[in-house]
Amino acid sequence: MIDSMTADTTRTKRPQVSIIVPARDEEASLAACLESLVAQTGVSREIIVVDDHSTDRTRQIAASFPPVRVLEAAPLADGWTGKNNAVATGARAGQGQWLLFTDADTVHLPGSLARALEEARESKADLLSYSPEQIAVTFWEMATLPVVFAELARQYPPSKVSDPHSTAVAANGQYILIKREAYDAVGGHAAIASDILEDVALARLVKASGRKIRFRYAADAVRTRMYRNYGQLRDGWTKNLALLFPNPGWLAAKILVEWALPWLLLFSLMGLISRSDRWVLVAITTVLVTRNVTRLRRANFDLAMEFLGAFFGMPMFAYLLLRSKHAHEKGSVNWKGRIYSDKGGLLAPGH
Repeated sequence: MIDSMTADTTRTKRPQVSIIVPARDEEASLAACLESLVAQTGVSREIIVVDDHSTDRTRQIAASFPPVRVLEAAPLADGWTGKNNAVATGARAGQGQWLLFTDADTVHLPGSLARALEEARESKADLLSYSPEQIAVTFWEMATLPVVFAELARQYPPSKVSDPHSTAVAANGQYILIKREAYDAVGGHAAIASDILEDVALARLVKASGRKIRFRYAADAVRTRMYRNYGQLRDGWTKNLALLFPNPGWLAAKILVEWALPWLLLFSLMGLISRSDRWVLVAITTVLVTRNVTRLRRANFDLAMEFLGAFFGMPMFAYLLLRSKHAHEKGSVNWKGRIYSDKGGLLAPGH
């Protein structure tokens, strides 16, 4: 039940939070997202869905929720990515003292918005970003995500990202809560219009301005299923990985060596040593495989998925790194029916 405080915001009272949901062909996930947002209590808010020129039922689904304002994304101009254009459209319309940018494939736990707002205030953060709990269903989701997120946690430790004295910067575009004042002061998404990795770019602007950011894993607040099939997973990480890791080719080689080493030892040496000594080789192989599994624990997945990651996800991650590196070197990245240059500018098609 929605209390009157969190009902559709009136024009006479400025909401505490404007929730902005960019959505392009999101009919599979948008309803669950909006149900969880409409049910948020304890904070006055408005919900704005920006339909990014969808070709499915995205707009109709959004319009079926009476508290939700549905806007059409502005025409996509040169030098803008689709998501930056959509969230900028929503930000211009939002009246909140805070802006929450969240993706259409997220589901927000009851009361999480009020808790996030309190957390931002208590930590004196101008930008609070959550890394959601990742839901994996298909084989390649379960195998690949533990490796990706373990490497992200290594590259961007949340404690360092949240440290004002550290140069580490990160954010997750699935959940960014930012003060309106800070957003406007750094130029908002117009300042990063061409950035494909817009979440990190926005966080970098905020931190460079001397403002505080806070970043953490937040299974207690929000969950998401990023990709629903292999093709989406492949294209999504192809778009992002080379931008997230500074030396993707070197990292791919390192991951492949760590994955292949125990099996090379086992199969190449098994026939060359005596039967009585083979247990030593098996023990070494087991230790190396266990090490690969253990390194994935920082990704916050269960043990079964860590094993899938160690056996199958590591070579898949290396492949995606190299695929991403190649796409960006070639100068074109394909995402949701649009092709961007390596600098983020739209190549084709034009809407």
